[in-house]
Amino acid sequence: MSTISIIGSGAMATAIAGRVAKAGHTVEVVSRDPAKAQALADQLASGATIGTYGAAPAGDIVILAVPYTGAAAVVADYRNALDGKVIIDITNPISPDLSGLVTPSGSSGAQETAKGLPAGAHVVKAFNTIFGHVLAKDGRLDAFIAADDPEAKARVSTFLESLGLRPFDVGGLHMAQTLEALGLMMIGLAKNGAGTWDFAMKVDVG
Repeated sequence: MSTISIIGSGAMATAIAGRVAKAGHTVEVVSRDPAKAQALADQLASGATIGTYGAAPAGDIVILAVPYTGAAAVVADYRNALDGKVIIDITNPISPDLSGLVTPSGSSGAQETAKGLPAGAHVVKAFNTIFGHVLAKDGRLDAFIAADDPEAKARVSTFLESLGLRPFDVGGLHMAQTLEALGLMMIGLAKNGAGTWDFAMKVDVG
């Protein structure tokens, strides 16, 4: 098993960290607020460590588990400290009124985040189509991923499998636009047609 660094300490970071710890990986929790990072590490109670915000993360896979509105600032704070890392972007760049996406036309949150990263960092879109509370239930879920770098994509696929998830490759990082639109659609479905937030998208291969 390996060390997985998670930048963030909110609900989604907590859900992912729980899965990662149960899978036997070491979790490094990093937050601008050290107290929140410590609280999450204590909650995991499985050898979780605390990282220093802005310093090079211990894990080769780094999960950017912050709201999209704060992602660019986090990337700027880290600068070259993320060089050579695989960055999993989980954000959904949705407007506050949930009416649409806030990214420029023809781009995605993942692509915009990638622009601020060192050339040696590789962005993989994942987790944005799974609600945090559903992820925390430990069921086998389908996880859609998009990335340009084949090696990074393969490493994240293996990582997701270790968490008990079923990874599905949807293509290059440009497909993050579609995954983020799917995230928005799921919110609309929860608020309207499904009438519940307790569901997940599944690929049924006949």
